[in-house]
Amino acid sequence: MSVFERFVEKHRKHHTHPNYLATLRGAMGMLRDPEHTESVFDIEDGLRHIQATREAFDFTAQDPRVREMIEERYLQPVPATARLRQLDPGTLGRTYVDHLDSMGFDPDYYRKIDVKDDIDYILMRIRQTHDIWHVVTGLDTTQLGEISVKAVELAQTHRPMSAVICAGGVFRYLMKEPEQFGDCLKTISMGYQIGLKAKPLLAMKWEEQWERPVDEIRADLDVEPLAPNGAMVDLMRNLHQPTND
Repeated sequence: MSVFERFVEKHRKHHTHPNYLATLRGAMGMLRDPEHTESVFDIEDGLRHIQATREAFDFTAQDPRVREMIEERYLQPVPATARLRQLDPGTLGRTYVDHLDSMGFDPDYYRKIDVKDDIDYILMRIRQTHDIWHVVTGLDTTQLGEISVKAVELAQTHRPMSAVICAGGVFRYLMKEPEQFGDCLKTISMGYQIGLKAKPLLAMKWEEQWERPVDEIRADLDVEPLAPNGAMVDLMRNLHQPTND
């Protein structure tokens, strides 16, 4: 058992608040298996009612475009993937469904939230559109790519969940895969810079943009580093190249 696992186990025995326990349970699960999605949801559900989450909401909702989405409660059903496969290559919808197919992903994978207030809406919308963020930012679904997408979220929303994933990634690579520690820092920096420069992704009604070219959408959102031959894409690609060491 690692130092972090011992820390979690010690605190689990002394704290019984369900939100606290959910966060610790998720942190333990994520450390053991970073690709276990339910652990991510456990952490997020545990952080739902803390002050930092409320501060993150206030920060996110400052943008009038995001505020409009919140007030509308804009959520859409799971997209019909068969229809998206009929769209032209390079469109958002076709690129999105190709992404799902290539990874074997289910677009309805996420834990649902009963939306009762504004914060619930934000959390649910982020879950609903997570893989669209991957497509638009061009960040892959490796462990480093997932951390980088969370860094995009962190820049745009300040939400604690994103910070926990980034910090957990730093800790994990430092302790378990130190040879990739520098790559982890680079991907976090990359994602954070993308998020800072881009217009708010939460303001987008993606489901009404399926037929638009994804490159056109990126340009509109100022996701400039993700041009097909851009430096950011080259960096991301290089991070996953095998070495001769």
